[in-house]
Amino acid sequence: MASHNCLMRIAVAVTAGLGVAAAMAAPARADAIDDQFLGALNSAGVDYQDPAGTAALGQSICPMLAQPGGTFAAAASSIAGKDGISPAMADMFTSIAISMYCPSMMQSLAHGEVPTVPQLPGAPGI
Repeated sequence: MASHNCLMRIAVAVTAGLGVAAAMAAPARADAIDDQFLGALNSAGVDYQDPAGTAALGQSICPMLAQPGGTFAAAASSIAGKDGISPAMADMFTSIAISMYCPSMMQSLAHGEVPTVPQLPGAPGI
């Protein structure tokens, strides 16, 4: 009976460990993309002060494009002036954000089309 209790404790510990690993898997991927995004901004000469805030701002670009009437110009103009970003740097920021966070939109934008984003379950309007 003691060995049965021991096996149950091990099973519970393994199950809990797998749950924690699964919960941490998604943020690790997001962090990698955010790191790539920030690295691309650095390479392009786009300065920023707050890495987490800058990544969140980059992530906001794709939903902006998916809104009715969303355009590259509108998304870029919403970035211009934030943290001293010039209009030219806002264009660069927006291009990099699209290439990192929603690369499937790049071709649509290049052809002057309004990109469509598949509807995500539980996320209306995105």
